[in-house]
Amino acid sequence: MEAQTALALTLPLSVAIAAFGSALGLSKAVSSAMEAMGRQPEAAGKIQTGMIIGSAFIEALTIYALLVVFVFKSVIAG
Repeated sequence: MEAQTALALTLPLSVAIAAFGSALGLSKAVSSAMEAMGRQPEAAGKIQTGMIIGSAFIEALTIYALLVVFVFKSVIAG
C-alpha cells in the first residue's frame, strides 16, 4: 500500500517537473527569438519558423512525459 501512495505522489510531481522544464525552455527560446528579430528584422520569418518548430519539440517532450505518467498509472492500477 505504501508503494501506491508513493507512486500517487511521484507521478504528478514528475509531470510538474517536466512542465516546469518546458516552461523554462520555451521562455528562453521565445526570448532569444524576439531579441534576434529585434536585432535583424529582415530575418524575422526564418527566426520565427525555427522558434515555432523548436517550441513544438519542447511541448512534445512535455506531452510525452504526461503520456508516460498515464501509462504507469494504468499499469499500476490495472
